[in-house]
Amino acid sequence: MVEINVPGYANLAIEHLVLDYNGTLAVDGVLIPGVERALNELAQQLQLHVVTADTFGHAREELKNVNAKLTVLGPEGQSEAKRDYVLALGKEQTASIGNGRNDRLMLEVSALGIALIQAEGSAAATCQAADVICLSILDALALLQQPKRLIATLRS
Repeated sequence: MVEINVPGYANLAIEHLVLDYNGTLAVDGVLIPGVERALNELAQQLQLHVVTADTFGHAREELKNVNAKLTVLGPEGQSEAKRDYVLALGKEQTASIGNGRNDRLMLEVSALGIALIQAEGSAAATCQAADVICLSILDALALLQQPKRLIATLRS
């Protein structure tokens, strides 16, 4: 668990991290360098969940050495499926990270939603639904490993 008291914002007790795959953990279906190590470090504190449409079909192979549960979604209703996944885990204990339009609802309902703007870009609606926006997945993951960064960003 990662506990973060953000003055004037929230007391967060994060148990789950839900992540998109393509555009978030990977570019063109291939894991971004350093992501495997960072995820496995976070898996010592959080339960990791990768929920993806797996556009390129590489997620299972690329994540084989990562301590995370992988869920591959069908082509329809992805936004709602990702939101419902977070709700089933418990939105109050869940952080999520994504970049695509189909990530918007999961970021919106999560206790902490982080949008990414990397090589694939990010949907504007997803950025608007996020609590924080990062320019790299490694920076986003570091927010959970070094919570004072979140306090500096989110306090009021």
